[in-house]
Amino acid sequence: MPLFPGFTATSLALPTPMAADGPLRMVVRHGGHGPPLLLLHGFPQTHAMWHRVAQRLAGHFSLVMPDLRGYGDSGRPAGGADHAGYSKRAMADDVHQVMLALGHERYGVVGHDRGGRVAHRLALDQPHAVQRLMLLDIAPTLDMYAATDFAFACAYDHWFHLIQPAPLPERMLAGDAIGYLHAKLGGWGAAGLAHVEPEALAEYERCFTAPGTIHAMCEDYRASAGIDLEHDRASRACGQRIACPTRVLWGARGVVHRLFEPLGLWQAQCALPVSGATLDTGHFMPEEAPQAVADQIAEWWPHAPD
Repeated sequence: MPLFPGFTATSLALPTPMAADGPLRMVVRHGGHGPPLLLLHGFPQTHAMWHRVAQRLAGHFSLVMPDLRGYGDSGRPAGGADHAGYSKRAMADDVHQVMLALGHERYGVVGHDRGGRVAHRLALDQPHAVQRLMLLDIAPTLDMYAATDFAFACAYDHWFHLIQPAPLPERMLAGDAIGYLHAKLGGWGAAGLAHVEPEALAEYERCFTAPGTIHAMCEDYRASAGIDLEHDRASRACGQRIACPTRVLWGARGVVHRLFEPLGLWQAQCALPVSGATLDTGHFMPEEAPQAVADQIAEWWPHAPD
């Protein structure tokens, strides 16, 4: 059974300066009718994580769902010595170029997990383009690292494992890639894999085990522990804040709810009042509670664009 009936899959070659190895191939699923809405996936998934939400929103929005660089079927450029090739700035530039290529100069953004961190940087770097922002089950990267303690290190061990110098974490994950993938998809409050449809799980397995994927994911995390923090500190030092209306959602059974105060932390990074809500989920909100997530999105982005 297809995950995205009625949607189109497109491969774009982006002539972006962030792609140091030449044009970057970005695979994008898009379709629907209405104002443009960019949906960004997280680790260890692909755009397939949005399939249930997309089915519910296709009549209300023109949805754009790319695989982030290094994930899914998109390109896997080199990270570089400072891992800048996987900075959230580079990833944000990718998805902005995708939206422009599809004819969307202004748009809303919903980001989950790593996609939320890309969305955060996108809203800062492209304030003229991002009309509204919704972040799912994350707190700001800089605040999460700054508050690291025993409980957080245990709950998000991958934040500290994947950033170790190559190739140690790559080799360790490759030793049982499917087992590692399943453990992550079934963790962080999800209580197993029941929320993942077989077709989606097959996609995650195929992409996670594709050559270069594990290294690219490690580079993503290495960037977050280095150059992304530099970018975030620079933004805060100059008083830069998210300028658009922002809403945050988090799972009642997730790590973010247990260890952080996401609403307050995001309010400190936004120029406008931030709204938020807790859903009865773990971390993987779009698959655990697709109707609730779709309802939140539809309510936050009315039919008429701002």
